[in-house]
This record gives sequence, C-alpha cells and structure tokens, in this order.
Amino acid sequence: MEAVLQIADMLLHIDVYLRDIVENYGKLVYLFLFLVVFCETGLVVTPFLPGDSLLFAGGTLAGAGMLGAPALCAVLLGAAILGDGLNYSIGAYLGPPAFRKNYRLLKREYLMQAHEFYERHGGKAVILARFVPIIRTFAPFVAGVAGMSRARFSLFNVTGALLWVFSLVGAGYFLGSLPFVREHFSLIVYAIIVVSVLPVAAAALKRFRAGRSGHARRNF
Repeated sequence: MEAVLQIADMLLHIDVYLRDIVENYGKLVYLFLFLVVFCETGLVVTPFLPGDSLLFAGGTLAGAGMLGAPALCAVLLGAAILGDGLNYSIGAYLGPPAFRKNYRLLKREYLMQAHEFYERHGGKAVILARFVPIIRTFAPFVAGVAGMSRARFSLFNVTGALLWVFSLVGAGYFLGSLPFVREHFSLIVYAIIVVSVLPVAAAALKRFRAGRSGHARRNF
C-alpha cells in the first residue's frame, strides 16, 4: 500500500521530483528520464510509470531554463522509440501463445485491452496508443504478437514517438510559464491523466454494457 501511495505522490508531484533531481544531480536527470520512459514503453510489467505527466513536467523545466529542450526531446525520443522496439521484439518472440498462457508478470486484462484496441484501430493503433496509458505499454507487444512487419511497425513507432514527445514537451514548454499552470500543476496532471485514460474507460464501459445486455437476453 505504501508503494502505491509513493507512486501516486510521484505522479501528482512529478515536477517537484524532477526539479529536485535537476538541482541535486544535474545532467543525470536525462538518464532518469530515459530509464523511466524506456521502461514504461518497453517493459509490459511497468505500465504504472508516469509517461504523459513526465513529458509535460520535463517541458515545463525546459521552459524555465533548467533543462535543454533539444537534449530533452532527443533523450525522450530515443527512449520512446527503443522502448517500443524492445516491446515489439518480445511480443514477436513469444508469439500468439502469449494470449493463451498465463505468464506471472504479464497482466492478461491489460493485454486483452491492448489487443482489442489494436483490432479496432489496426496499424495506426501503435501511434494512437502513445497517448493512452497502459495501452501505450502493451500495444507494441500486441503488434509483435500479431506479426506486424518490423518495417511497418518502425514507421508507426517513430511517427507516434515524434507526435507524443513534441506535443507534450511542447505543451509543458510553452504553458509551464503561465501563473495558472504553475499554481495548479497537480490539477493539470490530474487532467492529463483523466483525459489519457478516457479511451480505456470508455472501452471498459462498452464491454460491461455489452456483457450485461447479453446476460439479460440469455435470461429472457
């Protein structure tokens, strides 16, 4: 329970954590940012790591002159592209049996959500998933399992990473200096998280309603 509270605190105060790392460790913050984004996108066991809020917070610090914007974008792009590439390779290696076997560290519920997202949106799901927490972590894995060609996946991977990094870092860079954003940063992070998970919540609600409807028809 304590670990969950620590993660929640980090998500809501990611700007404070980043600022402390910059002030205490200097350029090592780039390594921290790389590792967090790489693990969130590259390892199916760490979908809980901050992604969207981390990019936005990094952008605000770049706007304040505490981080270099070009270096920040380069590090985040590298982490996002390499992370998805690793995730795709793991999925391609495990193949279709990943949907039938119960792996201890692979949360089946998240895997099936990502599979449905992939089936609904096709190849462009790799791009769209960048903006959806949890799905972002599992979509490249599903693309590998589904047998998408590496060349096609790489195109979607790079395109999605560019859109994701530049949109969120850019938003933080240009909006972070606004007094309202500085004073209500936690609320902004809340909003980012809520907007990001809306597609997942909508899909879950749709499945729930479909299940209840099917159950009612069977009883009738």
